[in-house]
Amino acid sequence: MCKGLAALPATCLKSAKDIKHKIGFLLQKPDPPKEQKSLKEKENEKEIAKVTVVNRVPLAEIEKWKTSFNNLIKNEDGRKAFTSFLQSEYSQENIEFWEACEDFKQTSVDKMNVKARKIFERYVEADSPSEVNLDSATRELTRKNLEMCDASCFEEAQSKIFTLMEKDSYRRFLKSKLFLELSQPLLDNKPCSLEKKGKRHISDRSQCLPSYA
Repeated sequence: MCKGLAALPATCLKSAKDIKHKIGFLLQKPDPPKEQKSLKEKENEKEIAKVTVVNRVPLAEIEKWKTSFNNLIKNEDGRKAFTSFLQSEYSQENIEFWEACEDFKQTSVDKMNVKARKIFERYVEADSPSEVNLDSATRELTRKNLEMCDASCFEEAQSKIFTLMEKDSYRRFLKSKLFLELSQPLLDNKPCSLEKKGKRHISDRSQCLPSYA
């Protein structure tokens, strides 16, 4: 006959308790998700969630962007589209610096020194938070310009970054999925693939333009 648990060796009782504890833990553990998403997929979802429709861009205007980088960057919608592309390449510091230089030119004289120093420390100085790709000679020239600060303080540096974007990023932008989709006419009631879920449909003669919040 069975003499009960008391008749079992202590080691057996301990093993039985351990097994019971593990089984109880597994029963309480929530079921794992059916589909484990990679870190890259999660990051992509976050980026997609930031995309919103901010404007309607006529095809005629988009066609002008193909003719020259200057037409693209001088157009507000063009800069937004180009900035979105640069963000996808993690090189938005170039367009941010260019825009900071444009804004600096409109700065009143009494505020130029402070603003120039901030721009230099953020974009131009070596190892700065958003350092742009400048040669050492241009970097040093810009540093000296801070001593006699005026509207042309960043002229040379801005020109170098403009040329860099024109010869590099701009060419990739024209071949990017973003630009190709913007360049295609949309059918009536067909939502743009960049259009955030829940927004209105875009007409066939206009394009939806993404912007990052």
